[in-house]
Amino acid sequence: MTKKLIREIIFKARKKAFDNASTNAGMQSLIDVVSNLESKQVIAGYMPIRTEISPLAAMNKLSNMAKSICVPVVQSAGEPLLFKEWTPNSNMLVGPFGAEIPEHGEFLEPEVLIVPLVAFDRKGARVGYGGGFYDRYIEKIEKVKKVIKIGLAFSYQKIKKIPINKFDRKLDFIITEKEIL
Repeated sequence: MTKKLIREIIFKARKKAFDNASTNAGMQSLIDVVSNLESKQVIAGYMPIRTEISPLAAMNKLSNMAKSICVPVVQSAGEPLLFKEWTPNSNMLVGPFGAEIPEHGEFLEPEVLIVPLVAFDRKGARVGYGGGFYDRYIEKIEKVKKVIKIGLAFSYQKIKKIPINKFDRKLDFIITEKEIL
């Protein structure tokens, strides 16, 4: 199955589930996993678009636990992401692809990435939207330091095997409403 076909199938299923279910799937598990990474203080969340699971409740709670939170900023096609400081009180602007970005704040280097995804498999492979933004960032940053990569998804987004190539970067954890992989 191609990544394009995987996206088509999962987008339809995710839309249906999004319309009928809570988008708080896995939030407590996400908070627990990140909280247990005590030495990690800079956490990258994301501003949800379309039918993505929203990590905002977890981001708020982690911010209240004195963690520095940041969100991705798309520079341009073919470039790795930057991450800008976010707080629950940040004034937000609409950025590229419709994701909100903080109007003000420092650029940070996250130690933990909470990553949106379209589909995943048990080995930590993921399908994103196809722009390669996270993969380029991970490749760049892991030349300098290890980051912990956590995918956030509904359990039905799991498929048997994701086709991967040399540019794809695997996740360390995947958190769903049913399990932590």
